[in-house]
Formats: sequence, C-alpha cells, structure tokens
Amino acid sequence: MKKQISIIGVPMDLGQMRRGVDMGPSAIRYAGVTERLENLDYEIEDLGDIQIGRPEPLKSNGEDNLRNLKAVADGSEKLAGTIDEVINAGRFPLVFGGDHSIAIGTLAGVSKHYKNLGVIWYDAHGDLNTADTSPSGNIHGMPLAASLGLGHPALTGVAGYSPKVKPENIVIIGARSLDEGEKSLIKELGIKVYTMHEIDRLGMTAVMEQTIDYLKEKTDGVHLSLDLDGLDPHDAPGVGTPVIGGISYRESHLAMEMLAERKLITSAEFVEVNPILDEKNKTASVAVALMGSLFGEKLL
Repeated sequence: MKKQISIIGVPMDLGQMRRGVDMGPSAIRYAGVTERLENLDYEIEDLGDIQIGRPEPLKSNGEDNLRNLKAVADGSEKLAGTIDEVINAGRFPLVFGGDHSIAIGTLAGVSKHYKNLGVIWYDAHGDLNTADTSPSGNIHGMPLAASLGLGHPALTGVAGYSPKVKPENIVIIGARSLDEGEKSLIKELGIKVYTMHEIDRLGMTAVMEQTIDYLKEKTDGVHLSLDLDGLDPHDAPGVGTPVIGGISYRESHLAMEMLAERKLITSAEFVEVNPILDEKNKTASVAVALMGSLFGEKLL
C-alpha cells in the first residue's frame, strides 16, 4: 500500500432517513484514526469534509422514489473530484462516511484510474436496488447498482462515465439481507456473493483466500467498501440498518489482516457509522481498529 494516505470525510445522511450518520466522519476521527495510522508509519493528510447539501422536499413526480436525488448526486460529484485529485497526487484515498450512498462518488473517482477495478463490498446488504426495485427510495441501498450503470442517470453518470465496475469484478461479503430485486440481479449478472451461510460453513479464512484469488489476476486495483453493518450489531451497534447474525469482530480483523498481507487494496471507505445510535463511540472505534489491521497493524 502507498505510505501516503489522504482522509476524506463525507458527512452524508441524505441517502437514508435516520439522522446522525452525518457525524460518522467526526466520530471516526475522534476515535483516533490519525494517530493509529501514523503509528504504522503512514503519512496522513486530512482533507476535511466534503460539503453536503440540504434535504430536499419530497416530490410527487416520477422521481419520488429517489429520496434527495440531486443532493446525493451533487455530493457524489464533489467526492469523485476530490478522490481523482488524491490519486493523481499518488496518495491512497481513505473515505469516511456518512451513509453508503457515498460509494457512488468514491467509485466514480477511483475507477477512472483503473482498467479493471475490483470491488470488495463488505456489507449485510447488496446495495443493488434501483428506483424500480427499492422498497424505500433510499439511495444508500443503490450505490453498487449505480456503479454498475443501473438506475437513474444522475447517479450512474457521476464523473461523466458509466459503468464504473464490471459485475465479474465484484465480491460481496457478509450479505444476509437482500431484496427480491437484488437477488434476481445477482443471479442475472453472476455477481460473486459470500452470504453469512458461506462464512459460517467455509470460515473467513477460506472466504478471503477465495476472494483474493478471484480478484487478483483480473483486476489492476481493488477498492474496499466496508459498511459497519456488515458486522454483527453486538460488535457494531451504531449503524442505521443493523441485521443480527453478522460477521464477528475477530472475523473482520482476520479479513483485514489477510488483505494487508496480500497488499491487495488500493482505496477504501468505511461507512454507516452513526454516533447517535452507538454506545460510547464503540462502532467508530471498531472502524478504526479494522483500519489498523487493513494497513498492516500486527500484535507482534
């Protein structure tokens, strides 16, 4: 991994309806992320937070199933531009959310620098909905679909190109809550998914070995998009859409440690930290601990 890291905060809470996730970047910083990574001999540049617009009034036209569409799209454009600048400067972009809709902008900024970007989507959800399949209209359930070129053009066209990723270059890890439309799309596109069934049955070591082998030969960079709700709510309670029966704290550390050993990750984001729903900043502290493992922290 590059030894120069640029931190970008995205206080986005418009992709869903539960307030508080806009404070996620501040909570992660408060949990000591800069000190943690500097102790691993990384040079840290904190670029502060992307400015996010205000919530929009609900519409009664054809876009009423896409909540805060313009504001989310505008924020995605800003984030994509910032990430583009970071990568052009030869630095590693590390993004803090904010809800998972920010991945639209993250992938838009990252993917233009790679011919075959791989994506590890560490999440309880597939985030593969569109306006046609979403039960809620919340865009934080749509970023992976938008990055595949599926959905509203304001989302798929961020940074002026589409798609950002290919279905065969995606691995979803930890899924346990998928809508019917997402299940159909996964089967149709052949997206590789390790649900909690596979993690329980195979073990995290095998899941990560298979993921790394699957991606390493056909991709020229790999982005990690880690939603804290991928972990079990016992370990990460401060998330907006918790789903019981998730990945454990220790399994998550193992996953990050294996990615660090193989030097696979070229960009990363940690999202859906909501301090209002948290217990003494526990979830932000978990996020920082996992970043430590991802960037090479070892016990001995």
